[in-house]
Amino acid sequence: MSVKKINLGSQGLVVPNIGLGCMGMTQIAGMDIYGKADEKEAIATIHRSLELGGNFLDTADLYGPLHNERLIAKAIKGNRNAYNIATKFGYEIDDNEKLTWNFNGTKEYVKKAVERSLKNLGTDYIDLYYLHRLDPNTPIEETIEAMAELVKEGKVGYIGLSEVSSETIRKAHKIHALTAVQTEYSLFERTVEEAGILDTLNELGIGFVAYSPLGRGFISGDIKSPDDFDDTDFRKSIPRFQGEQFYKNIELVNEIQKMASEKQITASQLALSWIASKNILSIPGTKRVKYVEQNIAAAQMVLTPEEMNHLETIIPLGTQTGARYDDANMAGIDK
Repeated sequence: MSVKKINLGSQGLVVPNIGLGCMGMTQIAGMDIYGKADEKEAIATIHRSLELGGNFLDTADLYGPLHNERLIAKAIKGNRNAYNIATKFGYEIDDNEKLTWNFNGTKEYVKKAVERSLKNLGTDYIDLYYLHRLDPNTPIEETIEAMAELVKEGKVGYIGLSEVSSETIRKAHKIHALTAVQTEYSLFERTVEEAGILDTLNELGIGFVAYSPLGRGFISGDIKSPDDFDDTDFRKSIPRFQGEQFYKNIELVNEIQKMASEKQITASQLALSWIASKNILSIPGTKRVKYVEQNIAAAQMVLTPEEMNHLETIIPLGTQTGARYDDANMAGIDK
């Protein structure tokens, strides 16, 4: 099996058509992400992904905080150039390695954050560097100017943004060409289509990266009840997984599973092949070898227009599946 390569945006970055989201390989501020992680298995997953052609790793200084980048440093040691590394900054982390939960996109913080990430990743360059969330108190132009300086210095290859509006994308792109914008996107979450953000990216030649392409694990079909989560699992706080909405979503998942069974693949694979068939890069998160193998295989499947239409009639654009974050985190998304 050879992994299809795609151009991410129009600035020259070529990547496999599926990446590996590494967030769940460590905690965030004491919270488990998709269940408990095992470092040895996580590193084995990164290595297996590379063997299959999946060399695009997505992390952030937020994850841990900082521990995720350090885990990746262990995994890529001695073989750094084989990987495309994407990391993010913007959630402020103080000098004691504690999250302040403020957003910081000032020039001074950009320089501080990149040096810390370079050190933690054990590298002298980052392939793709994102602003994780817009800092409402700093003009995006100032942040992008600072990020552009990192490109000139050779510390960063390409730059991107995460969870931003079309207006912010246009402002930023005028200062320095963006390579990618990352936003949650799945059969369960298609706000980027509804808000015209995908149209903006296509118009400007900017790549799109879909995180949580399995609806934070919902589409896998493994979750049967809100009680399936440990107390430290951050999904307990997400409206999509709560109350009546949870059971409405289960009905949608059941329909996806029926279609997947007919194709003799898993529901997760069907959801990933739906994104891959749109020529969009997805970064499903996993920390297990078995799933990275399934995910990479899924991205090489191409759905017919009829299959795409059938899936999109199960969950039509505009279907309410519940907010994707709690109120505090939704407030951090640039609309």
